[in-house]
Amino acid sequence: MEGVLKQEIEGRIARLQAAMQERTMDGCLITQNVGIYYFTGSMQTGYLFVPKQGEPVYFVKRSLERARHEAAVAVEPLGSFRSFGTLLQERFPAVFAAERPVIATEYDVLPVQVFERLRSVLPDAAWTDGSAMLRGLRMVKSPWEIDRIRTAARAAHHALEQAAAYVRPGMMELQLIAHIEHVFRMQGHVGFIRMRGYNQEIITGMVASGEAGAEPTYFDGPAGGRGLTPASPQGSSRKVIAENEPILVDIGCCIDGYVIDQTRTLVIGKLDEELERAYESSEAILRAAEASLKPGTVCETLYADALKLAEQYGLSDHFMGFGSDQVSFLGHGIGMEMDEWPVLARGFTMPLEPGMVIAIEPKFTFPGRGVVGIENTYLITDDGFEKLTTPPEGVWRIAAP
Repeated sequence: MEGVLKQEIEGRIARLQAAMQERTMDGCLITQNVGIYYFTGSMQTGYLFVPKQGEPVYFVKRSLERARHEAAVAVEPLGSFRSFGTLLQERFPAVFAAERPVIATEYDVLPVQVFERLRSVLPDAAWTDGSAMLRGLRMVKSPWEIDRIRTAARAAHHALEQAAAYVRPGMMELQLIAHIEHVFRMQGHVGFIRMRGYNQEIITGMVASGEAGAEPTYFDGPAGGRGLTPASPQGSSRKVIAENEPILVDIGCCIDGYVIDQTRTLVIGKLDEELERAYESSEAILRAAEASLKPGTVCETLYADALKLAEQYGLSDHFMGFGSDQVSFLGHGIGMEMDEWPVLARGFTMPLEPGMVIAIEPKFTFPGRGVVGIENTYLITDDGFEKLTTPPEGVWRIAAP
């Protein structure tokens, strides 16, 4: 097969089956594209059923031929959905011999209508939420996955250098992001970035200047951007980039299905004293987080420590947004989706583990003036971390023409 290595898929299936056995689940039905790809190596329309023991089967509606070429698990035609329940019972008699088999699925992303159809064809199953289990399994990345993220990181470094060489006063934000997208696409960026959160969307990231960067929006992040229209109220706009204002270049790249997240602050000319100090504070918060970035550190403590530092610097009101639009996290997991686990936020009491990949993004928002900050993506190692984002830090200063 091409793409994901067969042994990679086998290891993922084994971990899922061990997790199901710990939770006394009899099977797991995976319906979402990302989950299907993660456990099969293919992303065709269908359903993956994984029993707690034995071989999984990928039931495919379209394209069966391509799934058979790509997938590392058994592939069978889905056929009529009305007979799907019967098909599962025939294919997995040990699972459905139980009077009320416990079947997990992804409650966090599965549409109610689809779930009701599944319940109708398997009326005797006891359905349960497998979302946390599935997201938890994907937190720790394999060397194969980390290699993909490193490839995306190299593309993001190159795109930032190209952006800094291309930007000039009088240019629209839209022109700058279009240039970045071209550079990304030519390096293998798939053209979009997946998010798991309901109604959360992102394409390449947010490139915004001055007051447009600080304009609040629905996006669950410290900076949203004005966007081109209320129908897409985030990211770059037709605002003209000016001298002496912050240009936030918060970009993501997805190669082979895996994402990097990176932010740098640019300016044509110089920032004013308050924005300069805020940027320095963002780097100081990042350095403090790095000092605790090692296995065993509890995720929520990194966020709590950042809040204390923002208060110490007199910038609490501007940290990670402004006013009621502030967000309540310091960073987030990265992988096949932009918003993976763990999250560096209150309530995430899990410790960091080797193999986790996390983006940390201390930023400060000033309404009417802009956003400054930095974001790096890190791999947690056995004794600390490796920084996967490689561009130089500090404000990127571009000489005014």
